[in-house]
Parts: sequence; structure tokens; C-alpha cells
Amino acid sequence: MKRILVLDGSQRPDGNTETLTNHVLDDIDHAKVYLRQLSIRPIHDQRHAEGGFTRVYDDHDNLIEEIINSDILVFSTPIYWYGMSGTMKNMVDRFSQAMRDERFDLKSKLADKEVYVVSCGGDNPRIKGLPLIQQFQYICDFLGMKMVDYIIGQAVKPGEIEEDHRALSDAKSLNASIKERLK
Repeated sequence: MKRILVLDGSQRPDGNTETLTNHVLDDIDHAKVYLRQLSIRPIHDQRHAEGGFTRVYDDHDNLIEEIINSDILVFSTPIYWYGMSGTMKNMVDRFSQAMRDERFDLKSKLADKEVYVVSCGGDNPRIKGLPLIQQFQYICDFLGMKMVDYIIGQAVKPGEIEEDHRALSDAKSLNASIKERLK
């Protein structure tokens, strides 16, 4: 059976993005990591330093192991200032360090993983959130992962996603598609 891992980048428990993600994965077995509960330090870019990166003792290494041991990744992030949340960005930025860490062999271990993105925001997110989706596509392309699909919901205040019938319909369709892929 394929292991699904949700990487939840929201700062608010039970927020709109998490709710939409729950609709996408309704009745589908999955694990979830709340990035806000982890200690992931910002990257100290040492790509070009003699000796490379200095090891950082936080939760990122364990998270990389979780990611490597999953088949399907769901990046779940609210749209903050037209991009991913800061906690999500810290995690992604640290991929640069993990790629150079011989313990992980990250690029080859991420190759062919399936990726979904679930996001919510205000201010016309289905248009203004597209650069976020494009950014995830580029991340996937660089790491050899396959971006399968995404959903963008319109919601700002807590619970507002339940009023976005288009997003809920998209979530139901994506749920059926994922279930079909898991057969």
C-alpha cells in the first residue's frame, strides 16, 4: 500500500487549508505532519562553503526521513502574501542542505514520488495563487517528483472554505482520483 504524507504548513490549527485537505483525503489512510509543531531552522546557505553545510540539530532530518519513506506527498499550505507559508518555505529551503547530505541521497529517493498541492487564500486565489502552484511544479521538476494535481480554495476567515462549493467539488473529485490511483 502506498504511504501518503501530508505536510501541513498552516499556522492555524483546523484552518481552511487543513479542512480542504481533509476533504481531499476523506476515507484515505494518511499520515500528517504539522510543520508549525516542528523546529525547522532557516537555512544557513553554505552550498559554496569549503566543507559544505554544517549539520543542524533540529527536526528537519527526521522530517526528511518521513518524506523519503512516503510514496505520495501532499503539500498543504495557505497562500500567505501570494506564496507558501513561512514554515513550508523553511522546510523547502532546507532541501538544499538535505540534497548535499550523504545520509539521504535525497534527489534519487524523491524521484518519482507523486505530489499534490492543496492551498487556500483570499484576494482571487485561483489566479493569484498560480505562481505558488508553478513554484511547486518547479520544485517537483528539479527533484524528479511528479506533480499530479492541485486545488486552490477561496477562504480567509476560519470555516469559510465550507462555503466554497467549487473547492469542495474539486476536493471530492480529487479524492476519487486518489482512491483510483491507490487501487
